[in-house]
Amino acid sequence: MVDIERIQEPTSELVEAVARLVPQLSPRRTPPREAELALLLEDGRVHLFVARSDGAGVVGMVALVFYDVPTGRRARIEDLVVLEVHRGQGVGEALMRAAMDVARKERAHVLDLTSNPSRTEANELYLKLGFQRWETNVYRLRLDREP
Repeated sequence: MVDIERIQEPTSELVEAVARLVPQLSPRRTPPREAELALLLEDGRVHLFVARSDGAGVVGMVALVFYDVPTGRRARIEDLVVLEVHRGQGVGEALMRAAMDVARKERAHVLDLTSNPSRTEANELYLKLGFQRWETNVYRLRLDREP
């Protein structure tokens, strides 16, 4: 059983948890420090949820990001990750359902996400939750590297 909560202030527990979670999602990315987390949490467009498990502390997280464009309010799921030893126990689903509920309450007309095809279990979860695979071209320009 897990409890899901929205985090609004950085704590040492959160900094340590994010430092454990980020490498399991994106090994080449450096986890944010406390000051960076504070800036993230101050941004009202970003809702960071964590999953806590009895005795294990924070075992997962997801970011829900809102943005407004001329066609309406949109939301995105970013950085859903569950510690490897806690996968398959419904943690990711609980995090996703919490984010989906908030997106509905905030009147987003769509909730988007992208997922690497190699993340088989995550992709199965998204389909189970009602997400549809969208036929589109996704383009990316890396801005953190020299051309």
